[in-house]
Amino acid sequence: MLKRITITWFIALSMLISASALTSTQARIRKPYLLDAHLAVPIFQDNLAIIVNKSNPIDNLSSIELRKIFMGERKTWSNGKRVTIVMRDEGQPEREAVLKAIYHMRDRDFNNYFMHAAFTGDATEAPKTLSSASGMLKFVFNVPGAIGYARVGEVNDTVKVIRIDGMLPTDAGYKIKCD
Repeated sequence: MLKRITITWFIALSMLISASALTSTQARIRKPYLLDAHLAVPIFQDNLAIIVNKSNPIDNLSSIELRKIFMGERKTWSNGKRVTIVMRDEGQPEREAVLKAIYHMRDRDFNNYFMHAAFTGDATEAPKTLSSASGMLKFVFNVPGAIGYARVGEVNDTVKVIRIDGMLPTDAGYKIKCD
């Protein structure tokens, strides 16, 4: 009986130590879990976090401000850094989700919009495109004015997750998610 109590206490202590070792991003974006057949499955795994470089002073954007930034209508951040938009490659579900939730466009309309904006001088360049979440994180980490997105489970502490309409991607009611 004493052995069983000691083992249970040791396991509880180990779990407590592991929980206290969370990184700042993991602590900021708490991942609620549902238990299904003894496996922990993130509830918000399909939500997309909007990410910026850690030096960016922005912590929260309204949906309207976010759309203006992604449309290239806002060219600089409050710290004077040039906004650099980063998108995933065509056909990727994360890109489709952003096109739907932020741009309110399909890929064809998106491409036409930026071609027209480049022709008229409304946009100096189209968004950068990257093929992977790790590429997105590295780019945003290295470019002070970059803004991009990644699935909640792919985000690490090299970038800053910003709130959209006061909500983090782990909050109920968050609207930017893959279908």
